[in-house]
Amino acid sequence: MALNLEQKKSVVAEVSAEVAGAQAIVVAEYRHLQVGEITALRAKARSSGVYFRVLKNTLARRAVADTPFAGLADHMVGPLAYGMSSDPVAVAKVLHDFAKGSNEKFVIKAGAMPGSVMNAKDVANLAGLPSRDRLLALLMGTMKAPIGKFVRTLNEVPGRFVRTAAALRDSKQTTEQSTEQAAA
Repeated sequence: MALNLEQKKSVVAEVSAEVAGAQAIVVAEYRHLQVGEITALRAKARSSGVYFRVLKNTLARRAVADTPFAGLADHMVGPLAYGMSSDPVAVAKVLHDFAKGSNEKFVIKAGAMPGSVMNAKDVANLAGLPSRDRLLALLMGTMKAPIGKFVRTLNEVPGRFVRTAAALRDSKQTTEQSTEQAAA
């Protein structure tokens, strides 16, 4: 179904808004995929926070023109699906996992991060990285560890004092009991 001029402008505006908030775009060829397979991919993308759309290349070129992703326009040839996300690892992981699964017909052609274009191998390498949330959790754990150790060290000083005082008290009680037993 052909789009009229207003619909095309609307699509370009929608995709441009997604491109503006994206940190990565991945482009994949989807020749001969069944509708059910594409639908499953859309659901997986949506649940991962990835904007996924099959789009005419001319409309996609207009959406990325004058953006940091403009270099990707040279790779927009053939029937392509576009994945975009503010988490670069999420978009690469979703599309790469789908491609390496049982979908040999889904081929990643290229990708882009602001100012740089990636080939399919670079997208696969990006997909192998931990997600943004995982990296933030690792960073927070690393930042929290020294503070926790410092607190435990500070806590150990009064704890050691209390244990020493308790040992002295027990020792004194034992000594008193043994002198009372010796006197009796």
